[in-house]
Amino acid sequence: MNEETIASISTTPGESGIGIIRISGEDAINFASKLYTDKHGDHSLVSFKTHTIHYGFISDMSGNMIDEVMVSVMKAPNSYTRENVVEINCHGGIRVCRNILNEIVNAGARIAEPGEFTKRAFLNGRLDLTRAEAVMDTIRAQSDISLKQSVSQLRGSLYDLLKGICSEILYEIAHIEAALDDPDSISLDGYDKELSKRIESIQTRIKSLIRSYDEGRILTEGVRTVILGNPNAGKSSLLNNLMGEERAIVTDIPGTTRDTLTEKILIGDISLVITDTAGIRKTEDTIEKIGISAAKKIADTADLIIYVADSLSDTEIDDEDIIGILKTKPCIVLLNKSDLEITGKITNNDNTNYNISGNADNNVSKFYNSITEIEPAAVISTSMITGEGISELKHTIQRLFYNEEITGDNQVIITNLRHVKLLKEAYNALENVKAGIGSGASEDLYCIDLTDAYRALAAITGAEVSEDIVNEIFSKFCMGK
Repeated sequence: MNEETIASISTTPGESGIGIIRISGEDAINFASKLYTDKHGDHSLVSFKTHTIHYGFISDMSGNMIDEVMVSVMKAPNSYTRENVVEINCHGGIRVCRNILNEIVNAGARIAEPGEFTKRAFLNGRLDLTRAEAVMDTIRAQSDISLKQSVSQLRGSLYDLLKGICSEILYEIAHIEAALDDPDSISLDGYDKELSKRIESIQTRIKSLIRSYDEGRILTEGVRTVILGNPNAGKSSLLNNLMGEERAIVTDIPGTTRDTLTEKILIGDISLVITDTAGIRKTEDTIEKIGISAAKKIADTADLIIYVADSLSDTEIDDEDIIGILKTKPCIVLLNKSDLEITGKITNNDNTNYNISGNADNNVSKFYNSITEIEPAAVISTSMITGEGISELKHTIQRLFYNEEITGDNQVIITNLRHVKLLKEAYNALENVKAGIGSGASEDLYCIDLTDAYRALAAITGAEVSEDIVNEIFSKFCMGK
């Protein structure tokens, strides 16, 4: 058990109904007792049973009352950190919380580092590293789906899966080493083929986890969405429409948006990190050129492109860079300003894959023909004035990125970049084993690569991980957690 006792405010700073100051460590109950009195003037919290909550008052070291409180006592090892833990529930507010925290520090505790409570839970064996990282994913969840996945990992779904794979690898290592130590009792005849099959089975499970990462990243971070189009096509109006407020400046002057503007919005259960960009056109304006360059750069890393075209004036996409990006990304094309269009029909009806709603004139037909090589997921007529097509746009986004299968309780989704990197290391190490089998290498060499695979997977759970990595992981946590 760590000898230092730590303390921190665990609730968000600011005005609120309650504030919570958390204390953890061997002397947590003693330090809290110096400040606490019940209605009878008794200071002792030590005699209270674990997992009980008590009404009383917190005073400073001079006896001046700071606040009326409820104090929870949780004794080791049955607490979040497996240490003695006290949580002081006071009235919310920056000043009262800070005053109580200052008095706890004066009593002998020190301010906790970011994530130190959860770090202690990991170091004391209550949580493995996948569960510990899931704590922050749970806090940061942007949707019900991402929350469900985080809670699943918090309950140990990823840990259990990796623990099983690690056990299989360790069995093979032990079998080989035992056979090499006692060849008379344990034969390795025909073992190569058996090992190869087992490795392929393990690799199949690892590959499934690796493939789930793109889906998992979108769950935790949101769909990186970029709005592109010519100046004055309605890009900023689209952002405002989706957000339900005037977030971006909108005028009838082309080139108003010269920088990128990024916001987070929720469409159904899909979180979008959506960026409005400068209009794409040939220009001599230095600042506008920088904005256009930034638009192309951010579009190149997007998960989704929404291309907004002015159905009255745009006849084609003539920027080769943009065409190249649209060919390689999921893309939705909006034919905007449908409220101003001349009623008509699309002359070319060969492509039935795209759902074009609303009225369209010959200009729209030309634009439609020019984008067939891009193969957008949908082409939708929209009006930022009447709201036409916005509902269809939202449904299309949900269809592209919402996979009902990911809500299954038993499916493990990788949401962490650190995890996917280590999974790839493990997969490659197993590939080396298969290569060794194919080349007729001696069995003792298999153990080297099998051990590398095991260590990579064990680093995910924290069974084998350096102190530096542990410190880096928990430094990204919020204060008081």
